[in-house]
Amino acid sequence: MTPPAIRRGDTSPAVAEIRDRLGRLGLLPAEGPGSDPPHAVFDDVFDHAVDAAVRCFQQERGLTVDGVVGVQTFRRLEEARWSLGDRVLSYSPGHIVNGDDVLALQRRLSGLGFDLGRVDGVFGVATDSALREFQRSVGVDPDGTYGPETFRAMGRLARTMSGGGTATVLREMHALESLCSGVADKVVVIDPGHGGHDGGLSHGGLSEAAIAGDLATRVEGRLAAIGVQVLLTRSPDGDTSPEESERAAFANDTAADLVLSLHADSVASPTPAGVATFFFGDAVAGTGSSLGQRFAEMVQEEICARTDLTDCRTHAKTWDLLRMTRMPAVRIECGYLSSPRDSTRLSDPAFRDALAEGISAAVVRFFAPIHDDS
Repeated sequence: MTPPAIRRGDTSPAVAEIRDRLGRLGLLPAEGPGSDPPHAVFDDVFDHAVDAAVRCFQQERGLTVDGVVGVQTFRRLEEARWSLGDRVLSYSPGHIVNGDDVLALQRRLSGLGFDLGRVDGVFGVATDSALREFQRSVGVDPDGTYGPETFRAMGRLARTMSGGGTATVLREMHALESLCSGVADKVVVIDPGHGGHDGGLSHGGLSEAAIAGDLATRVEGRLAAIGVQVLLTRSPDGDTSPEESERAAFANDTAADLVLSLHADSVASPTPAGVATFFFGDAVAGTGSSLGQRFAEMVQEEICARTDLTDCRTHAKTWDLLRMTRMPAVRIECGYLSSPRDSTRLSDPAFRDALAEGISAAVVRFFAPIHDDS
């Protein structure tokens, strides 16, 4: 069961822990009798200062900026506390290690030219393989464990290391060549957002889950008709609602070539409107998915060419589904149910057909040979 989100006004021991972690990151001002001006310390109160600090942290880490500490924000606060050398790192299939220390290790390995795939702060199989290769190259026992001996060996090479960003981009461009052979026999995972007991937000009789499920069915039909193998993370009308990490694991296990996550948004104000696409990008690490960005831009172009939805452009995020998938993944927010204009359009089956047509056209473009991107 998902633990309840913590937000402004809450008082609990969990808030004290959140305050401590934000303070260690330098995001909370000094408090207590020695502060200027002096004021009382309320270590377990989620006040205005904590709300502002949480929003700042979410902005830096590419999360949804809402001031609410949910599962993803709390986990990222936990990851941020670790620096390289603070703990022994190794790959464990039953307990994947995440953290800023893993991110630093990946950047160093990538900077030395070792291929570990995406630099994402997740100690997976590829990172384990790259670490063992490094250990063999420097004469250290290749046990896949980043301990004191490997720490010292890597420290001796620190001056030769770069960020590794260029190498990662070059590897992605090489992967693009093998992908751009047409859509036939490609595996695409479609992820309808929410589902089951989690219908998402609703407005005017429409729910996010229902819109996402209907779009998934329409896109699936179009892609299957042209030879694409389509897999869904949940049934469009089923009673399941997997966590984002579970949806990412499903895509990885099926060795998909591409992931489409379909959503509709809703906020308190009726003013926000439009379509936006999101891809994996981490400003703190200085890394991201160039292929994900390429596909996100194509989806945005195709939808805006076929509909009158406001163009809210493409954005980098570190949401679990985008971060944990090993293939290009894009999340599409297909309008706001809280906007009278968008809601009216999304309730029209013909309009949802136009959305599905745009998304499908983007998939065809993405897999088309490079010289045939027309």
